[in-house]
Amino acid sequence: MSENTEIGHGFVPSGQLQLGVFFQGVNSGTVWKAPESGSQTDFESFRQLAQTAERGLFAAFFLGEGLRLREHQGRPHALDVAGRPDAQTMLAALAAVTNKIGLVATQNTTYNDPAHLAHRLSSLDLISGGRAAWNVVTTDNAWTGANFRRGGYLDHADRYVHAEAFVQTAKRIWDSWEADAISATETAASWSAPDSIRPVQHTGAHYSVDYEPRLPRSAQHRPVLFQAGDSPEGRDFAARQADVIFSAHPGLDAALTFRRDIVARTVVAGRGANDVQIMPASEFILAATPQEAREKQAWVRSLQIGPEQAIAYLEQFWGRELSGYDPDGPLPDIDPVVEETSETRGSGFHGAKARQLADQWRAEALDKGLSIRQFVSGKTSRADATFTGSYTEIADLLARYAAVGAVDGFNISPWLIPTGLDDIVNHLVPELQARGVYPTEYVGTTLRDHLGLPLPQRAASLATLSHA
Repeated sequence: MSENTEIGHGFVPSGQLQLGVFFQGVNSGTVWKAPESGSQTDFESFRQLAQTAERGLFAAFFLGEGLRLREHQGRPHALDVAGRPDAQTMLAALAAVTNKIGLVATQNTTYNDPAHLAHRLSSLDLISGGRAAWNVVTTDNAWTGANFRRGGYLDHADRYVHAEAFVQTAKRIWDSWEADAISATETAASWSAPDSIRPVQHTGAHYSVDYEPRLPRSAQHRPVLFQAGDSPEGRDFAARQADVIFSAHPGLDAALTFRRDIVARTVVAGRGANDVQIMPASEFILAATPQEAREKQAWVRSLQIGPEQAIAYLEQFWGRELSGYDPDGPLPDIDPVVEETSETRGSGFHGAKARQLADQWRAEALDKGLSIRQFVSGKTSRADATFTGSYTEIADLLARYAAVGAVDGFNISPWLIPTGLDDIVNHLVPELQARGVYPTEYVGTTLRDHLGLPLPQRAASLATLSHA
C-alpha cells in the first residue's frame, strides 16, 4: 500500500465497515457444477442467503438485473448461470421473512417510467419498514432495447442526462407527502391534511409526468440510492445523487484513489465529504489457514473456469469457433474475425478491441507460460477483487481499509449459492467484531440506520430540474 492515505476535503474515516451480499443471477463467476450448488431461481435459495446475511448483520441484500441474456455466437450463453427473477417481486417476498436487512433492487432508468418505478419502490420501502434501496443503472444500446417497445433510443452521451432527470423526478414523488399528511386521529375531518400532498410535474425530451403521488413516506423517508457507473459522467452523477456507490475498486490503493476522487466530486457538487459511501464488489475465499484458502481458491477457479468456459471466453473476443483448440494448450494462433466486440457478449466484453487484445494476450501468455485455461482463469477472477486467506489475515487486512477510510464496506458476490456466505458469517464477522470495525448489532430498523445515513433533505423544486 502507498504511504499516502490522506483523503482531504474534510473527510473523516468512520473506522467501521458494513457488508452487503450481491445475488448476481446471470453470471459466469457462480459455481453451478458442484454438488453443493443450489438453484438460481428457487425462492429457497434467496431466502437462505438473505437470512444468513441478516444473521451476519449485513446491511443489505442486493439483486442484479439483466434485461437480456448474454449471447454466445448468436444464442443465449449456455455456460452462464441464468436466473434473475424480477427484483422487486423477490425483495417483497424476502421482506416477509427478514426483519432488518436492507433490500436493494437494481432498476434501469432507460426502460422504466419514473412515476411507476417510484411508486413500486415506495411500496417496497413501506412494506419492508424502510429497508428498500434502488441501484440506479442506465442502458442505451438497441440490442437490449429490442426487448422493449421504445427500443434503444438513447444516445450514449445522453444516458446520464436522462437518468438524472428520472432520479430527480422520483425523489420529488417520494418527498411529495408532508410528514404529517395522514391524520393522527379518527376524529379528523379528512384522512389526509388539506394541501399536504404535492402533485409532481415534469416535461422532458423522453417522457412527461403529471402525477398525484399515492403513498406516504416510509420510516426512512425514501429509498436509499446506490449507483455503479464508473465513467467520469457516472462518478459525477453519483456525487450529485447517490447515497452509496457500488464500486469496481476493491484493492486498497485503488480504493483510496477512488475515494479521493469521489470525495472531491461530492464536495464540488455541494455535498459533504462523507455524504457518499463506497462499497466495492468483492469475492471472498476463506479457510482456517492460508494454505487451505489457497487450495480452496484453486478448487473454486477450476469450477468457475472449466475447459468449456475457457474456450467460450476466447470465442467471445475472437468471434469464431475455437472448439478445436486444446484448453490446456497455447492461445489460438489465428486472428479474431471481429474488430470490436459488441454488447451482445455482455458488459465485460463490450467495446474490446479484439485484434489488438489477441496480440497482447498471446504475447502475455507466451511470456508467462500460460495455457488457455490458466490465462482465462487469471483474466476472469480479478485478483484485486478477491480476498483469499485465513479468517484472521483477511480480518487484519479489512481493518486497515476501515482505519484509513478507503471504503465503507464490501458488497460480496458469493461464488456458491446458497451457502456462499457461511464462512464469512460464521468466521470472518466475529474476527471483524473482535477488531472493533464491524457492528455487533443492528443500530436501528431501516437501511439508512444501518449505513449511518441521515434522513434526506427534500428534493429540488421543479424550477431547478434539468429537462431530459
